[in-house]
Amino acid sequence: MSTAVGSTAASRLIRGLRRKEIDIDDSARRRWEYSYDASNYRVRPAAVAFPKSAGEVREIMRLCGEHGVPVAARGGGTSMAGNAVGEGVVVDVSRWMTTMDEVDLGSRTVRVDAGVVLGELRGEVEKQSGGALTFAPDPSSVSRATIGGAIGNDACGNHSVAYGRMTHHLLEVDLVTADGAYLRAGRGGLRAVDENDQASVARAAELDAALRTLVREHLASVRTELRRIPRQVSGYHLGELLPENGFDVARVLAGSEGTCAVIVRALVGVVPKPRATALLCLGYAGTVESARDVMPILAAKPTALEGLDLSIVDIMRHRRGAASVDSLPRGSAYLMVEFSAETVERASAECARLLDGLRAEGRVLDHTVVTDPGERAKLWKVREDGAGLSSLRVDGVQTWPGWEDSAVAPERLADYLAELLPLVRKYGYTAFMYGHFGAGCVHMRLDYDLRSAQGRHDFESFTREAAALVVEYGGSLSGEHGDGRARSELLEVMYSPEMIALFREFKRSWDPAGLLNPGIIVDPEPFAASLALDGVPAADGVLAAGSVGNSHACIGVGRCRASSGGFMCPSYRATKDEKDSTRGRARVLQELTRAQGGTQRGWSSPEVREALDLCLSCKACSSDCPAGVDIAEAKSELVNEHYRGKLRPFTHYSIGWLPRWLPLLTRATSIANALSGNPVARRFGERLGVSARRRLPAFVPARVRRRRVDEARFSDDAGVLVFADSFTRAFRPEVIPAATRVLREAGETVGCAPGACCGLTWISTGQRGGARRRLQRLINRFDDGTDRPIVVLEPSCAATIRDEGPKLVGGAAARRVAARVRSFATAVDEALTRGWKPSAPPPERVALQTHCHEHAVFGSDVQRRMLRSWGVPDVAVSSSCCGVAGNFGFEAEHFEVSMKVAEHSIRPVMDATVDAPVLADGFSCAMQVSQIDPLRGSSHLALLLDPDRPAGS
Repeated sequence: MSTAVGSTAASRLIRGLRRKEIDIDDSARRRWEYSYDASNYRVRPAAVAFPKSAGEVREIMRLCGEHGVPVAARGGGTSMAGNAVGEGVVVDVSRWMTTMDEVDLGSRTVRVDAGVVLGELRGEVEKQSGGALTFAPDPSSVSRATIGGAIGNDACGNHSVAYGRMTHHLLEVDLVTADGAYLRAGRGGLRAVDENDQASVARAAELDAALRTLVREHLASVRTELRRIPRQVSGYHLGELLPENGFDVARVLAGSEGTCAVIVRALVGVVPKPRATALLCLGYAGTVESARDVMPILAAKPTALEGLDLSIVDIMRHRRGAASVDSLPRGSAYLMVEFSAETVERASAECARLLDGLRAEGRVLDHTVVTDPGERAKLWKVREDGAGLSSLRVDGVQTWPGWEDSAVAPERLADYLAELLPLVRKYGYTAFMYGHFGAGCVHMRLDYDLRSAQGRHDFESFTREAAALVVEYGGSLSGEHGDGRARSELLEVMYSPEMIALFREFKRSWDPAGLLNPGIIVDPEPFAASLALDGVPAADGVLAAGSVGNSHACIGVGRCRASSGGFMCPSYRATKDEKDSTRGRARVLQELTRAQGGTQRGWSSPEVREALDLCLSCKACSSDCPAGVDIAEAKSELVNEHYRGKLRPFTHYSIGWLPRWLPLLTRATSIANALSGNPVARRFGERLGVSARRRLPAFVPARVRRRRVDEARFSDDAGVLVFADSFTRAFRPEVIPAATRVLREAGETVGCAPGACCGLTWISTGQRGGARRRLQRLINRFDDGTDRPIVVLEPSCAATIRDEGPKLVGGAAARRVAARVRSFATAVDEALTRGWKPSAPPPERVALQTHCHEHAVFGSDVQRRMLRSWGVPDVAVSSSCCGVAGNFGFEAEHFEVSMKVAEHSIRPVMDATVDAPVLADGFSCAMQVSQIDPLRGSSHLALLLDPDRPAGS
């Protein structure tokens, strides 16, 4: 069904579901968000449903069947094969169906909803078991992939050589069939979840009998064509129905990609968590050489055996800095081999024993053995983050999946790669390669040209040649991600006509009308159809009403939907709504670039305003997104274009122009403070857009500010300049002398940078012309012909000068000034690295809130590293935006979301560290801390390190 042809049926379906009070959305914005996954494909659905229970899924399926509307089930939407998009109703179980039962420690099992995220399940299992147990499957998307999606794609991960695929951890599946039956599948067959539900009882018996007949009549082909290699994921896992495998209907649904039933709940097994691990990283001259050592390494029984090549390392170095890869050994290709044991010593001994054996083979160039947990995590991050970062080459050219998931028997991996890599070069592609080499699975991204007709022709020709090659080596088109739209058409290259017919019969047993994810595995669509870039020109980043930044770079991997591991995306963490994720926003902007005529309205478009409304402009996406999508910049540009020459909202003039008003307000601090605390004035401010519930800072009298500056005792002939921004001078002037005392104790002579404004509040409110003028003045004043470091006390201002100066103003002067800028934490870290020891005693514990702009531009490791070097034994880290992010948290319409964002990280950290100082260098962060606990407040790093700090304070 296409939504155009079936629009009447879709409309009736939507009305029927709304009468049942089921959450279904057919707005243009929602359909745009769900037109993509992480693949090369774009298919616009008729609507998106968000069921809250299995009962609601049954109603959706019943009505879709009645109206002939197809269904595509979806979890995290991270599919790289195009199996999480469809033109009927997309059923997103990730928003509400997220219940986890208690872990049964005796049986080592847990029952969970299909929408539960793998990483969150793992964390809960480890918590409930006291660290004794864990959930094994760990794909690189573990922080956002769901149980349902992992079952659908038969996911695995880095430790698959020890733990296998999702199949091997699946005990039972609760599912809803295309006709609405509610069944439980497991080893031994199917049954109704509710024995009193006669329709489901009858459907279970009918389906059970059909599957038994199907496998009984095709025993020979099932036994000879399937389960031949560890990663034979392509097609259906019909071998699980063989008598010798216990007729396991749960396992046969793993890898079925939503084509047979909608999975709503599952019983999965958990495994003992390794007590100690050691990581052996091996360097080789090339990828093929590394693959030739796979079999001797497997003989040593490691828990992980992963491969990656130099291209991934180069991308990581380019995007994350040289320090991110400095632990790697010498080489142009690498194997990461992990051993687990009762003790670190035993695990290390396994590494040494293996290394002795590999030296005889003569292929290893260099190696490193890592046992420190932090260093191991750093090395694994190269493999995990580098894979995502490879979506963009160093020169900005995008790369794509499509042939990212082939697999062969591990013993044939080297020979397969020896032919695959020349095929890649034959077509002029650059390969970014990594993979589960211990399982013979190869992941790669290629820089296809999917926009031009010739590029798509080459893509199709290459894919067909690559398919023939992997089959020649007895391999599988897919080793993990599924067939989807990317490979289903090619299954006939891999399987006999009898097996293809058997797959079709299996699918029809479950779904006679073909409504579940049509075009996937059975009766496939051409793999070169529905390509997202078909017809999109290369310069697709500009709307008629303004630029959309680099939102077109989003490739859908969904890191923005993670609940941990970076600051992105705070609004999604608060709402769990796709529209509030970086990916959702980017997809809306991408769709607008396709629009014609009157729909190109930029910020005027309701779809754009809905998508960007809850963007905090925290800029975390600019660093955390693997593709570097910067939604804050896109929002600023769109707002700037929309209000050009127009009257703006009041908050743009009040909060957006606050640095302009501060000199006036600080001359009359008693009046300003009285008004900020007056209920009538606060209510009036609420009507103008400034939240009456937000605590406002107290203005410091001018005489106090002058005294604080005098205390700083700035030198005229200084080696370091301190820049005190408008907010520090107005609200936290005590930081200025404290910072100078710290820098002097560290051996610096300290001077005062000229007064200026970086224009940050103008940028965040989309007043880019005003921001450019202020940045230009700042650069003119700061560019003094020296290379003296400029230490900026407010981290968001430091980030703005460093990042926005070269972009908004441009030129050599902007680049020179940007290179000189340090955040205060960075300056302290550099001093500690040089050997300085602070005289101030370190506190026993610190609660740390890094400003989101500081995280985006300078990284969040600086403060943690600096606190450890100082000697703070316990640092409790808030790992997300505080929720204020400049003007966002002060706006009346956003106050509630601002506080929900705080609930994710900063409030729990504060609750867990009631006696510890809260370190919040960012003024916005300090305001949120005072909102949460007015009596506790926060501290700036300069105040903690101040050599004049009173003992015990």
